[in-house]
Amino acid sequence: MQPSKPSSRVSLAHLVAACVLALALVVTSSAVVALVRSPQGTAGAGTGDTATAARHWVNTWSAMPQLTETYNMPPVPFTGDRAVLVDSTLRQTVRVTTGGDRVRLRFSNAFGGTALPLTAVTVALPEGGQAGVDAVEPGTTRTVTFGGRDATTVPIGAQVVSDPLDFTVRPGSNLTVTTYLAEGQASLALTSHPGSRTTSYLQHGDRTRDEDLPGATPTNHWYLLSDVEVLSRPATTAVAVLGDSLTDGRGSTTNGNDRWPDQLFDRLQQRPATRGIAVVNQAAGGNRVLNDGLGPNALARLDRDVLAHSAVEQLIVFEGVNDIGTAEATPAAQRRVTADLIAAYDQIIVRAHARGIRVYGATLLPFDGNTLYDDPDGHREDARQAVNTWIRGSGRFDAVLDFDRAVRDPHNPGRLRPDLHDGDWLHLNPAGYRVLADTVPARLLQRR
Repeated sequence: MQPSKPSSRVSLAHLVAACVLALALVVTSSAVVALVRSPQGTAGAGTGDTATAARHWVNTWSAMPQLTETYNMPPVPFTGDRAVLVDSTLRQTVRVTTGGDRVRLRFSNAFGGTALPLTAVTVALPEGGQAGVDAVEPGTTRTVTFGGRDATTVPIGAQVVSDPLDFTVRPGSNLTVTTYLAEGQASLALTSHPGSRTTSYLQHGDRTRDEDLPGATPTNHWYLLSDVEVLSRPATTAVAVLGDSLTDGRGSTTNGNDRWPDQLFDRLQQRPATRGIAVVNQAAGGNRVLNDGLGPNALARLDRDVLAHSAVEQLIVFEGVNDIGTAEATPAAQRRVTADLIAAYDQIIVRAHARGIRVYGATLLPFDGNTLYDDPDGHREDARQAVNTWIRGSGRFDAVLDFDRAVRDPHNPGRLRPDLHDGDWLHLNPAGYRVLADTVPARLLQRR
């Protein structure tokens, strides 16, 4: 059982009561509370080329770009004193969600300290269809071009979109992208997604057309590649997820693709009405809603990571625990972060609705027992409960996904179920992530 709470929590409860516009909390046994609302307009679809105007581009895979920390840089000798990835081939595998017969890639230099010259890029099907392998299926390698050229340069802070390529990828399949950088990047500021939970490979020389890379150096990070898009029928749409390490997959299986968004996609594929929905995972470990941490804060990156993406019509917001956990464990600090998070969620809803995107709020998970976030006086737990009360009862979200109710210990609601976390009482294991995926009703995501 939880320890008794000090009287200072009464004022926090008053704060929440003032923030909730019309609190009508109905306790049910269901883990999902659906609020009947209509989206604010219709989402803008991605544009197709003139020859295929009846179809549109859909974002089928993403990795949130962020500045690479020193300990996540490519291993020596691929990181030097002043440059990175010089004369280097980088082979990466990514799992697409919805499929198609034309693809295009996006490379990001959002955090690069210099322009990023890409010398050659290819795509292929990985050997055995597996994630995290260094070999590709013979005969499947195709050259990726940019404005008809094999090479391109990505300016500082920009991204580049490749030409469309006739290349078929099946829903839920893995794709290999191999990139060669002759000059490398003349800076140690590198754009990446460290929490790939997928093995990539590095080797010197141009090996973009090689079927395998014997002796290549493995590294469990993604670099430079930020998106894969497919040209799809008009009914195909995407749901984006704005999140932190719980969505990025901390505690999931390396090369297993068993984060909860992966497992949600697998469920959607089982129903004809939801097979045309791509799942775009825009999460990063340590990310926060209000302040920069590992990557820009959610308010700052919303346009780049959600609103600008092709065919996104729905958004799941599952973030905020790092804001609570890193704020000082005092009543005043936790009242402040509670009010600020509520205001931030409202801003996300307003901005997404302006683009016709429906927004679903997910409640924050327990962290009692976690050595970093749990505090003996329970002030952070009070803030979590206050935020969850607003998510459930404010009526601002188009629907509520009660992840908290789904994975908390029924005998000790401030803690995760012992069988669902990865040992730190904060992150889930693959079984826990399956519970989150199962909590999202497939019917909720059907196109209206």
